[in-house]
Amino acid sequence: MSEAEAIQLFLGVDGGGSKTLAVIVDEGGRERGRGVAGSSNHEVVGLERAVAAIRDAVGKATAVAHTDFPLTAAWIGMAGIDRPRDTAMLTPAVHSFAGSVRITNDAELVLSALSHQVGVAVISGTGSIALGRDAQGTLARVGGWGHVLGDEGSGFGIGREALQCAVRAADGRGPATALLDTILGHWQLPAPEALLERVYPTFDKTAIAALAPLVLALARAGDPVACRIEARAANELALAIIAVTRRLNFVAGPLPVAFGGGVLINEER
Repeated sequence: MSEAEAIQLFLGVDGGGSKTLAVIVDEGGRERGRGVAGSSNHEVVGLERAVAAIRDAVGKATAVAHTDFPLTAAWIGMAGIDRPRDTAMLTPAVHSFAGSVRITNDAELVLSALSHQVGVAVISGTGSIALGRDAQGTLARVGGWGHVLGDEGSGFGIGREALQCAVRAADGRGPATALLDTILGHWQLPAPEALLERVYPTFDKTAIAALAPLVLALARAGDPVACRIEARAANELALAIIAVTRRLNFVAGPLPVAFGGGVLINEER
């Protein structure tokens, strides 16, 4: 008899544009195992690579927990799960994980941290999204439009704007900023012109999002351009929260808000 048959074990998967985290806990909430893999946002890396990342992370978690499938229940929260067809695509790959498998957008994982899941969850990781639920159970979502239409306030949004400001500085169309030399140094590029080859042939959303910590570090150091990028990002996330509240019926008083994603979790400012 496997440990999964002897006791109840539960799997949670948080899949984003940069990484996938799988955690297994027992019925008392004690962690039994975890595993980390690469991006599992199918809109970024494609369905095949997304499924491979999920299986990699879950496989590592089950190995640490000394268990196997099926577990009691699983909640798979994924960036890029926005429509019924997204769920339908992913279901065949994960249905064997547990007797009961729930698949949602990753923002619902963050929302579950709030009492009765009432309030607003805002994520700023590789991408950005805000999701709210009121006491009547009504859901409202803002953002999550992806890197072409949206992702304001996200790691990618910050990195993209930093690149734009860097090349404007290189041209003399914008103010001088330490962003230019910092990005060139980070990517080990000899000159601004090399940014074209680094960014365009194999467009890498995750690599651009990874510039965000550099931008925010320069903002802490007082670089005026980086400070403006940081302020715009924070304002966009605040606007998303406000837009969610306008669609829902929240009682007067403090609004419960839960943060998720690497930018908000790792950057106190």
